[in-house]
Amino acid sequence: MALTVDEQLALTASEAVAAIHTGRMTALDYTSTLLARAEALANLNALTSLEADQALAAARRIDALSVEERARLPLAGLPIVVKANINVAGMRTCAGTPSLAQFVVRTSAPSVRKLVDAGAIVLGKANMHELAVGITSTNLSPHARPVRNPYDRTRIPGGSSGGTAAAIAARIVPAGLGTDTGGSVRIPAALTGIAGLRPSVGNGGAERRYHDPQAVVPISRTRDTVGPMARTVSDVALLDRAITDGLPLAAVRLPGLRIGLPAPLWHGLDHELETVLRTAVDRLADAGVEFVEVALPDLLPLASDISLPIAFHEASEDVPAWLDANGAPVRTIAQVLADVASPDVQRIYEAVAAKTFGAQYDEALTQGRPALQRLYADTFAAQRIDALLFPTTPLPAVPIDEANGSSTVSIAGGEPLDEMAAYLRHTDPGSIAGIPGLSLPAGVTRTGLPLGLELDGPLGSDRRLLAIGVAFETVLGALPAPTL
Repeated sequence: MALTVDEQLALTASEAVAAIHTGRMTALDYTSTLLARAEALANLNALTSLEADQALAAARRIDALSVEERARLPLAGLPIVVKANINVAGMRTCAGTPSLAQFVVRTSAPSVRKLVDAGAIVLGKANMHELAVGITSTNLSPHARPVRNPYDRTRIPGGSSGGTAAAIAARIVPAGLGTDTGGSVRIPAALTGIAGLRPSVGNGGAERRYHDPQAVVPISRTRDTVGPMARTVSDVALLDRAITDGLPLAAVRLPGLRIGLPAPLWHGLDHELETVLRTAVDRLADAGVEFVEVALPDLLPLASDISLPIAFHEASEDVPAWLDANGAPVRTIAQVLADVASPDVQRIYEAVAAKTFGAQYDEALTQGRPALQRLYADTFAAQRIDALLFPTTPLPAVPIDEANGSSTVSIAGGEPLDEMAAYLRHTDPGSIAGIPGLSLPAGVTRTGLPLGLELDGPLGSDRRLLAIGVAFETVLGALPAPTL
């Protein structure tokens, strides 16, 4: 019996692929349903482009395969969205900024190619915080516009991969790709009730899990990475396996897991968020997880000293290099800055153009970052812990600031804080160190705003981290769909 539209929209990525493999649903029918959903929810501003003709043609090709041929494609007929700063052949890589609004690239990022080769269908490009240098996805470019949180359209979805997150949460697609420099996959995952992985980066080379050189509009070569996003950790693992040609995850039993709770990341929280997430930790403890308090007094000060010098200085070099390598219509930071539409991004790009942090860069990269990496490695070893667990963000989604792109926030009635700094507080340290991080849904506020917990693991522990996340979601469950 054919699946109804509502049944199709409720499918996770794994369920959708299974339905196509077994013939309960065609790729064409499913893709058509999701294209209609995208058009109906266009006012969320989740997408910068909808590639209907290409998507339908790809679906027809999947349906034309034999049963045996489809069975060999682990993502057969799975529609996804790809963040607008990631190259997809024949589509615009606009990065949400006017100077690149019509820039069509010729080749796809390797991570995208892996997914397409596995049978995925790119439904369209996802909106984002302009040039990925923000955490609200309040894009003020007329070509993009602010992304709206499906759980409350007056609030941010997080960023910078907010369009990918909003599209997944709104059931426009079951999965997609974002990018993460300091939290841009995990923050929107948490604020929209989905899961998102920042894979290992380490010091690059063999330590880097995903290899997408010159295929993503950059911020920092040291810190940038593509990351998969989906409604469940199991689906994130499905995409990760396709990108890395990996094996299935080994099952993890909760009894016997030893998880650290880093003290700095459990203080200064929104009161309701802390109550909900402490309850989630209690449920995991009841299921057999052993939790250990970890002091880490140096974590936040060390990360704060080196975050901006690395990201902003490298952007001054890496952005022009990407523009030149990809044959973009503009080639300099100044040319990009001249057309930046969002005031918060303009301020950041002015600092990038001025190379404000040039004098601090070498010390941050050669001394501060290695010290942070040692702190993490020593902590995992000395405490004998599998991972660290903490709130992905210190507060839920805040209202959209349509005048400035981002502004200030107050956590639990405290002093006003820079909005980007507040939301990056928990995700940035692991990003700088290059270790993997996974955000998974963990509850909602009284008004229904999603909240997330993050697991950070040792360098290279991505598959183990995903397996722990899969085990955790059997206890915590999925969040209810937004009312749209």
